[in-house]
Amino acid sequence: MTKVAYLGPEASYTHQAALASVDGKSRHYFQGLESIPDVFAAVEDGKFDLGVVPVENSTEGVVTATFDLLANSSIQIVKELCLPIHHQFLVKDLKEEVKVLYSHPQAFGQTRHWLLENYPECEHIESSSTSAAAKLASETPNSAALSGILAAEIYDLKVKHENIEDFSDNKTRFLVIGKESVNAGTSSKTSLMFALKDEIGILYDALLPFKNNQVNLTMIQSRPSKQKNWEYIFFVDFLGHISEQSASQAIRELQDKCEELKVLGSYPCL
Repeated sequence: MTKVAYLGPEASYTHQAALASVDGKSRHYFQGLESIPDVFAAVEDGKFDLGVVPVENSTEGVVTATFDLLANSSIQIVKELCLPIHHQFLVKDLKEEVKVLYSHPQAFGQTRHWLLENYPECEHIESSSTSAAAKLASETPNSAALSGILAAEIYDLKVKHENIEDFSDNKTRFLVIGKESVNAGTSSKTSLMFALKDEIGILYDALLPFKNNQVNLTMIQSRPSKQKNWEYIFFVDFLGHISEQSASQAIRELQDKCEELKVLGSYPCL
């Protein structure tokens, strides 16, 4: 049996991603954990075989906790998923006035304009996940939650407003993490992180190996190194598997320009 940890509790969007990440041909045990660091720790400690965490939203951008943990972990990315995210405004009683609204910060960000227009006076209280918000709303008078339709079913809540995200094509990218690397398939993506040497024009020089070896970058992000002010580490995704000649050559050329470089995983591409 494969044990899968995810950012919970039950009915979170990450729970839905975890269910979608498996092929159904083998038995799986799923457990929601309280935070993204908890998911990483559970996989690193060997308590779970795989973990599922959010990494990027099409409206609000990156989930910084996931990037920071990838930089300092031995965990590998083994798969990615991209799911449509539709937020429901959930209440216990449709007739009750809503004074407090619970949700995860990402959900608040993805519904910011709708909330300003429709509930400008409502107090916002952040929760560890959208499903945790639904649980709170089910227990608290005069409250509501931004969450998914599965949470409404589990926590016996009613949908007062449906699909209130500011952008209808709202999607979140999730990563499946584990300890085992993945062999090259018909279509792969590779993720790297690197810290550059302190030299003039070094970022430009660091990107040239990808162009020169015809490797297509699909994402680049920077995060503070947390070692020294105004120093950064970079994360990139590119199409191709680490075992392919063009990709391995680009990484070898990049290595000369880095203080640190780590391959975070090569995995099936969406």
